This record gives sequence, C-alpha cells and structure tokens, in this order.
Amino acid sequence: MTTSRLPQPGKVREITSFSNPVIKDIRALALKKHRDRQDAFLAEGLKLVIDALAGGWQVRTLILSRAAQEQKQAADVAARVRANGGDILIVPEKILGAIARRENPQQVIAVCGRRSHRLAAVEPGTASVWIGLDRVRDPGNLGTIIRTADAAGASGVILIGDCTDPFGPEAVRASMGSIFAVPLVQCSEAEFLAWRPGFAGMVVATHLKGRTDYRSPDYAGRPVLLLMGNEQQGLGDALAECADILVRIPQAGQADSLNLAVSTGIMLYEIRREALKPAGDG
Repeated sequence: MTTSRLPQPGKVREITSFSNPVIKDIRALALKKHRDRQDAFLAEGLKLVIDALAGGWQVRTLILSRAAQEQKQAADVAARVRANGGDILIVPEKILGAIARRENPQQVIAVCGRRSHRLAAVEPGTASVWIGLDRVRDPGNLGTIIRTADAAGASGVILIGDCTDPFGPEAVRASMGSIFAVPLVQCSEAEFLAWRPGFAGMVVATHLKGRTDYRSPDYAGRPVLLLMGNEQQGLGDALAECADILVRIPQAGQADSLNLAVSTGIMLYEIRREALKPAGDG
C-alpha cells in the first residue's frame, strides 16, 4: 500500500474571541522575538497572499473576515491554502484590526513561514547584481529597497550586521509582495568580510569619501555587489575598505544627503541600465 505524500487539507474554523490562544499567537507575530520563536511572519492583503503562493512560500494560516469569505478571489485563495495544508480562520473585523495593529485593515491576512538564504550559497552569475545593506534600520526603507531590487531584476539583498527585520509588518507592507520574490541573506559584518574575497565581480559602494561619479564605472557584463550604508552613519569603514571603488551621487540643491532607498534605487538602475534597455535600443 502506497502512502500519499500530498498534504492533508487544513482545518476551517471560526473564532470570535480575542482570548483564543491561536489569535494570541498570531497577534504576537507583530514582535520580532515571537517571529523568531515561531519562524513565521504576517502578510496583510490578498495580493501579498497571492504573491506568497506564486513564489511557493508556506502559508500556514489564512485569516479572513466574514465578508472576504464570500468574495470569489478570496475564496479561491483560501481553497489553495487549505489544499496545501494551511488552516483557514474566519474572524470578525475587530480581530483583523487587532492582528494588523491598525484601523481599517485588509480583509485577508496570512501567517507565512519565513525563508532565508545562506551567504555561502550566493553565487554571482554573469551581469548579476546583489545589494549589501549595512545596518539598515528603517523598515520602510528596507521594504522599498526590496521592492526596487525586484523591479530592477537584482539577484538578492544581503543584510549585514544589526539590520531591521525584513519580516516585520512595515517592511513586508513596503515591499508590496517583493519580499516573496527577492532572495534575502542575513549575516554579521565579520561573516560578510570573510566571504567577500570569494566574490568574483566588482564591489562598488556609495561613500562620502567617494571621488568617482556613480555613472562613470563600467558595470556592464560582470557581477556587481552594491554596498549601501546605514541611514545616519553611512557605510562602516571595514565595509568601505573592502570595496573596489567608492562612488558618489552628485547633488545640486540644499539637501546634504539622499534617502537610503532613493540612493539605492538610483545606483541600482544605473548598474542595470544596459540590461534594462528596451529591445532594439543602441
């Protein structure tokens, strides 16, 4: 007799109490220590759940409002989640608001299993671009950078040192679903510096000491690792020293600096300019 390896369908439950232990565990995912303990995070909104399923991520639990369960697209997504072994919870809107920790929440929230990659598994291919972020602290910046990396076709993001959690609610929301498409690596500065000599490509960093205009280097045709620094302190000295070239983004106005996500976007699109040219452009 052959035992099926297909997942058993998940359970469907209706919960109305804030004190239910399942709801308590889900609400706790707003805090990093509980995300670490449960190895899970929250994704709010039907689009993000669809993106998670499309990327093959594990959706452990899908929480729906009573109104959402009557909508065809939400019902279809719930059926997919349940077929893959995920549980379905039907809850009042007030519980959805408590889980999302904000008023007027989305009508669909998922509990997803986390996924990350090891630094040793990063293998730069021809013309690939990786982004290394040094101690990025703002979750909105991080989510926006992940979204921009996805849009520009970057290979992944390496989080170096004490970075904000990419699986925190604000970072996940700011990524607009790209959290499920862009490989993420988390490592210490020491681990990164030990790995750096094996990177077979150009390492470029934005830095106050940079004397080269960011548009001057020839990025085409080889792997590039782009290093970007902390919002307040910039790139640490040890990371700056490991770069092949330090560049600057010129500014014409009164501002003394650019937002980290904006700077990363400018650099990334310049590095990817040749690859992103429309077909037929010379």
